[in-house]
Amino acid sequence: MRLKTIATSLWTSAGLILAGVGANAQDVAQDLEIVGAPTDGLMGFQPAATELARDVHWLDDLLLIIITAITLFVTGLLIWVMVRYNHKSNPTPKTFTHNSPLEVAWTIIPVVILVFIGAFSLPVLFKQQEIPTGDITIKVTGYQWYWGYEYVDDGVAFESYMLQRDELEGSGYTQAEYRLATDTAVVVPIGATVVMQLTGADVIHSWTIPAFGVKQDAVPGRLSQLWFAAEREGIYFGQCSELCGKDHAYMPITVKVVSQETYDKWLAEAKELHGV
Repeated sequence: MRLKTIATSLWTSAGLILAGVGANAQDVAQDLEIVGAPTDGLMGFQPAATELARDVHWLDDLLLIIITAITLFVTGLLIWVMVRYNHKSNPTPKTFTHNSPLEVAWTIIPVVILVFIGAFSLPVLFKQQEIPTGDITIKVTGYQWYWGYEYVDDGVAFESYMLQRDELEGSGYTQAEYRLATDTAVVVPIGATVVMQLTGADVIHSWTIPAFGVKQDAVPGRLSQLWFAAEREGIYFGQCSELCGKDHAYMPITVKVVSQETYDKWLAEAKELHGV
């Protein structure tokens, strides 16, 4: 009887220890600031947390200047034509059909503009698509309708589901994060080069974190890649960005960027809880 009591006590203690490990793994750095999240009523990008995102923001600003100049020029030209060549100002219109210098100009000038844009946009694209050697490699699998993650070099794997409204209490998230937060977050250390290998288990999904400036389709039967190196600690949200079925809107992405010390602690606990 005494042996049975001891065995029961040990089993209960083991359960409490595992529960504690689970809680610690889930609750890592709950005091982190939420950095990458949509905000009602605001426009523009989320704060850039990577070099890739800063490049995208800079390119967007450049394109905005170019298209604004083109729009103003074309609008002004239309107004000038309407005023200068309306029936009252120009009762007898010209009868010519060609103007070779003008036709050459409106062909060459757009080509020059496009080449100029390409000279700046292609390096941004190449930087995103030329995958460096990663400090951490994570395989991401999109399912209908949740995400699976595997830390390839560390033997950790888990699935990530959207937190339900009644699960928010005690999770560190508020009602404002409903449908953004997940029960298990991807955790990475600040400054580390993270390579994500993506695939889909059923249909095409798309993994994206706007504040990181990354977005990549997860296609069944193919392995695609993206990379980022986060420069600011915090919590970042994303969503599946490829229409993948009826619950497409309910497969969010949560990434926590933490210090190296916090990451090492989380990884040790995650190996016990999610080890493969």
